[in-house]
Amino acid sequence: MKKTILLDQATTPDGRPMTLHEHDGVFMIRVDGVELMSTRQHHSEEKLAELACAQVGEQSGKQSGNARVLIGGLGLGFTLRAALGSLGSNTTVVVVELMPAVIRWNQSPDYNLAADAMADPRVEVIAGDVVDVLKTSRGQFDAIILDVDNGASGLTAAANSRLYSTSGLAMIRSALRPDGCLAVWSADADPAFVERMGQAGFAVTVERARSHPTGGSWNSLFIGRVGRQRGKTPTR
Repeated sequence: MKKTILLDQATTPDGRPMTLHEHDGVFMIRVDGVELMSTRQHHSEEKLAELACAQVGEQSGKQSGNARVLIGGLGLGFTLRAALGSLGSNTTVVVVELMPAVIRWNQSPDYNLAADAMADPRVEVIAGDVVDVLKTSRGQFDAIILDVDNGASGLTAAANSRLYSTSGLAMIRSALRPDGCLAVWSADADPAFVERMGQAGFAVTVERARSHPTGGSWNSLFIGRVGRQRGKTPTR
């Protein structure tokens, strides 16, 4: 039986260990022993990006024009790669990653993760807090994709909970352009968060997607549109 190998580790802003592991060619990132993501199960992350970028493509001229997309959380690069595959050549994709170690792991040629996607000329990678970027980006983005935790609460860092509060959603909404889209990944359903999104002025659709195309757990994808009638469409 092949062993799970600890490749590297770092410390989150809350002082908890974040570790990179490999087992039989599969890479995993864990925080305090809890697996956040792996290269085995990433279908729902890709679906999140595809749904958000499809909303961008609905806007006249955006898919081949000057669309700007913000991705909060680099992870193992699957959300970024799917977004790039859905957007035009003149798009700018800004990726904000809190943990410098995650950027380093993805760029390492030893791990064959997302170095090629990060090198795409459309991509700008920022090592920092996505909240700081949102605060200074009023009306800058056509889509904002958040996959920084296991749901609408702070897991990687407790301060991330600010993103999912009423004031955080208002900040996100102000960073979007007219008809912009917010897409949030969650391991589980979260009706209270969906309600907060609606109260913040988003028309919300809740999509469900498997973590793997042929199985795995069901994840929730919260898709919110600005500039349409407030309310929530039926959950799929």
